[in-house]
Amino acid sequence: MPEPMGFYTDTTVCIGCKACEVACKEWNQLPSTNGGLNTLSGDSYDNTRRLDGMHWRHVKFIEQFPEDRKDGRWLLMSDVCKHCVHAACLEVCPTGAIIRTEFDTVVIQSDACNGCRDCIAACPFGVIDINPVSHTAQKCTLCYDRLQGGMEPACSKACPTKSIQFGTIRELRERAQTRVEQLHRTGEKRAYLYGADEKMLGGLNSFYLLVDQPEVYGLPPDPKMPTRNLIPASIYAVLGAIVVGIAGIFNFRNRGAKEDREARP
Repeated sequence: MPEPMGFYTDTTVCIGCKACEVACKEWNQLPSTNGGLNTLSGDSYDNTRRLDGMHWRHVKFIEQFPEDRKDGRWLLMSDVCKHCVHAACLEVCPTGAIIRTEFDTVVIQSDACNGCRDCIAACPFGVIDINPVSHTAQKCTLCYDRLQGGMEPACSKACPTKSIQFGTIRELRERAQTRVEQLHRTGEKRAYLYGADEKMLGGLNSFYLLVDQPEVYGLPPDPKMPTRNLIPASIYAVLGAIVVGIAGIFNFRNRGAKEDREARP
């Protein structure tokens, strides 16, 4: 059994070149937006806009500049499916289309997907969407076909700055922690790891080094599994049923009393 594999993304060395986006599109033969006639978003250099069924990699451009445009900075991050150890999408899939592979990654099997969209609603990261060509839910597979052949995923292979690094989760965590310590020594005290430990959904098999709050990067600070709502939702459902039942009893009793009064001479 192979060790769990994944990505470690160091956002501090991303240059926004989008080589990962292009490599992902090319290898997975993903369709272009509007047949290649995509309009500009007006959001900096980000015209992909978000992850969806056609974009399994998305480079985010976050500009942090004051009005006088002095002393600002760019935050760049190549986003992708997190391949959560406790995956919400896998939990809710009714057809078994979503599986966990031998590499501990999460893959959607298009031939078993019925397009119900349950996984789209369950994903706390907004990763999954419907591919308009296949009409099934799709997302990053961490290049499962390449891993089976002993190859590196296309996106990390194409990254020129090694912002996206691929390997075993054990090795990546050690490498990432060393990088955080290096940044702290050089004065970047804001550097920290997002999703590298088991506290977040059992650990993310695609985790990040960030230098600002998760919300700045469009990431949830504390993602949860759908099952966390089962107990309170069940309690509220039972209480609601009891209230409706009591109201029904009073309604029928009052109606019966009224009919009796009207029937008397």
